[in-house]
Amino acid sequence: MYASVLERIVETAAAGYLWAFRVVVIIVVVVGSMLTFMGGKYTAEHWIDFTVFGLALGGIYALIALGYTMVYGILRMINFAHGEIFMSGAFSAYFVADALAKSGFTRENPVVALVLTILFAMLVSTTLALTVERIAYRPLRYAPRLVPLISAIGASFFLQYTFRGLFGPGIYAYPTIEALSGKWNIFGVEILKTQVIVIIAAVLMMLGLYTIVMRTKIGRAMRAVSEDKETASLMGIDVDRIIAITFAIGAAMAGAAGVLYSLIFAQVNFFMGFVPGIKAFTSAVLGGIGNIPGAMLGGLFLGLVESIGPALFLEGWGIVAPYQLKDAIAFTMLVLVLIFRPSGILGERLVAKKA
Repeated sequence: MYASVLERIVETAAAGYLWAFRVVVIIVVVVGSMLTFMGGKYTAEHWIDFTVFGLALGGIYALIALGYTMVYGILRMINFAHGEIFMSGAFSAYFVADALAKSGFTRENPVVALVLTILFAMLVSTTLALTVERIAYRPLRYAPRLVPLISAIGASFFLQYTFRGLFGPGIYAYPTIEALSGKWNIFGVEILKTQVIVIIAAVLMMLGLYTIVMRTKIGRAMRAVSEDKETASLMGIDVDRIIAITFAIGAAMAGAAGVLYSLIFAQVNFFMGFVPGIKAFTSAVLGGIGNIPGAMLGGLFLGLVESIGPALFLEGWGIVAPYQLKDAIAFTMLVLVLIFRPSGILGERLVAKKA
C-alpha cells in the first residue's frame, strides 16, 4: 500500500514539474518576444534575414536528417556515423573545389564547378556509407539493438579520426565562388546569393527524394522492407540490396548538404560533422523518426528556431550574447515537442502487425 502511495506521489510531482516547465518556457517566450518588439532594435529587414538564414540552415539539417530517418525506418537503428558521412563529403569536396578555383574553372563556369563539387561529395559520402553498412552493420543486423548502436559510434570515431590523421586537425577555408558573392533583390528584399542557392538546392533534393520513395519501384520496395523484411523477402525483394540503396540515398543527401553547408560557413575540418549531425538527429526526432516528410519539416523548424529564437525570445530580457544560447533554445524546443507529442510533429511511422 505504501509503495502505491509513494508511486502516486512521484507521478504527481513529475506531472507538476512538467507543467511548471511548460509555464516557465511559455512565459520566457511570450514576455521575451513582447519586450524584444517593444525595444524596436530589429527592423523588418532583420527579421527577413533571420528567416532566410533559418530556412537555409534548416534545409541543410533536413537533408542530413533524411539519412537518419530512412535508416531508422528500415532497420530501427540510429546511424550515429551519419554526421561523419556528412563531414566526409564536405571535406573531400574541398579539394575538388580548391583545385577548380585555382585553375580558374570556377570563375569561368561557376554553375558547372558547383555541380561537380556536389557530385563528388555525394560520391564520396555514398561510397563510405556503403562500406560502413557492409562492414559495421550488416553482420550485426540480427544482433541485439545495443550492438549495432555501439558499432555505429565506433564507425563515427573511426571516420572522424581517419580524416584527422590524413589531413590534420586544422581548418580549411572553402574557396568562394565569385558569381555567388553579394545579394539578389527578390521582391524588394536583399538576400545573399548563397542562401538562395542553398534553399533552392535543398528543396529540389528533398522533392526528388520524396518522389523516389513514393513514386518509383525502388521506393515501393523500400517501404515494403520497412514494413516487414521477412514478408518483403518472400515476395522476391532483395532486402540487402534495398537496405544498401537506402544507405546510399541518405549518404548522397548528406554529401550534398556538406557542400551547401560549406557555401554558407566557408570552412571545413575533421570535427565539423558532430554538431550538424546531432542537430539533424534532433530534426528527425522533432518531425517523427522514421517519417520522411517529418524529417524535412523538423529540419526547417529547427533551423528557423535557431535563427530567429535568440533574437526573438532572449534579446528582450537583456541577455548580452543571446546567440550563444541558440543550441539551448533548439534542444528546449525538442524537449517541449516530446512532452506535448512524444512521437514528433508528424508522428513516427509505426506498422501494426497482425498476430
